[in-house]
Amino acid sequence: MSNSSLKVEAKGDREVVISRSFNASKELVFTAHTECKYLKRWMFGPEGWSLDVCEIDLTVGGKYRWVWKKADKGIEMGMGGEYREIERPDRIVATEQFDAPWYEGEGLSTVTFVESNGVTTLTNTMTYISREARDQVLASPMEEGLEMGYKRLESLLEETGHAAGSGE
Repeated sequence: MSNSSLKVEAKGDREVVISRSFNASKELVFTAHTECKYLKRWMFGPEGWSLDVCEIDLTVGGKYRWVWKKADKGIEMGMGGEYREIERPDRIVATEQFDAPWYEGEGLSTVTFVESNGVTTLTNTMTYISREARDQVLASPMEEGLEMGYKRLESLLEETGHAAGSGE
């Protein structure tokens, strides 16, 4: 991951701050995070997994549900939550809870999209119920899975001609 701009850092007692830059407008990166037709193409970890269920009601108080599947092993991992704030294309705040919880409580995700010179920096601040829950997340292979997905997102943005400079 040495060539990646992905950063995952603990902050305070209960937060994980995840950041990654993309060569695309914040509107496009926001859209890729909020429309199932794009999420299904990039938001999964290792090969063999797929995002089979993607439901999004992108309204304050609306719910989302995602279920990933690893077909060859018959494994599913589902999660969902509720949107608390939406400021297109700058910010999304939503809860997060897995069907089979692997950390205690519910997470709160605050994602911001900041663009400068055609490069968008996504920052996701995850707040957990306790330091222990936060540390469980940090000890998981989450960072590796995120980078796999973000590399696919980067390719998707380039492939669709939406990367900065692609038509300018």
